Amino acid sequence: MIASIASCSVLRGGVRMPWLGLGVWQVNNGEEVENAVKAAIRAGYRSIDTAEAYENEAGVGKAIRESGVPRSELFITTKVANQRQNEGYDSVLRAFEESLKRLQLDVVDLYLVHWPLEGKYVDAWRALVKLYREGRVRAIGVSNFTVDHLERIIDQTGEVPAVNQVEYHPLLTRNKLHNYCKQHRIQLEAYSPLMQGHLDVPLLQELGRKYAKTPAQIVLRWNLQNEVVTIPKSVREQRIVENAAIFDFELSDDDMNRINGLNRDYRFLVLSSPNIISSAD
Repeated sequence: MIASIASCSVLRGGVRMPWLGLGVWQVNNGEEVENAVKAAIRAGYRSIDTAEAYENEAGVGKAIRESGVPRSELFITTKVANQRQNEGYDSVLRAFEESLKRLQLDVVDLYLVHWPLEGKYVDAWRALVKLYREGRVRAIGVSNFTVDHLERIIDQTGEVPAVNQVEYHPLLTRNKLHNYCKQHRIQLEAYSPLMQGHLDVPLLQELGRKYAKTPAQIVLRWNLQNEVVTIPKSVREQRIVENAAIFDFELSDDDMNRINGLNRDYRFLVLSSPNIISSAD
């Protein structure tokens, strides 16, 4: 059982990654992201997920420095932006250096290719492999990759990602992708786990009453019991604390199966770039 906010998944290579973290997509740089990160760290979170494209790495770095928690106790993820893939291998390497400067860190715990861009993502992955083999980053992974994308980068580089971060929630359970990741020791990680606030699902409300928890807490616990790392986003301290109050109960197997049955292969994130490859995996 994942018993506390300190519980971690052990990634390939032995790196420990907290099961629960804070996502900061669409959180403004400056006070908003700084306050959110500090609130999360006060609440016991040790994993923070940002990205070059979020334009808030500097604020995340400032909050980390001012948190009073030793850097060695924190797990920091960032991602290379799509523009860098378009610019090529060397641009991805430069992007990493620039992210380090904005974060004011010597090393990132997890570095991800943010999206698989047609004709670009294998070279982007090769750049991350170089950084990993040089010890510049503790673990490397990808985001929004399907089984086909994963198979291609593994076949062409021999390096298996430690993590695949994707949209994942009760309406989008991605069974084929999840099973593939389990078979290859790729940790699946969920963004938008709370369905961007669309929690008015009768079953989730029913289970909330049964376990004396909110629908959001039911979903987050479901994620963890499915062995999916999860990074809910919030800028409100009360909600950040509430999202972490999921370690004092466990969903029954029957209730897990009922939630699994909600799957509709439904995405809340609509893809807008013709260069981004996706599928229903």
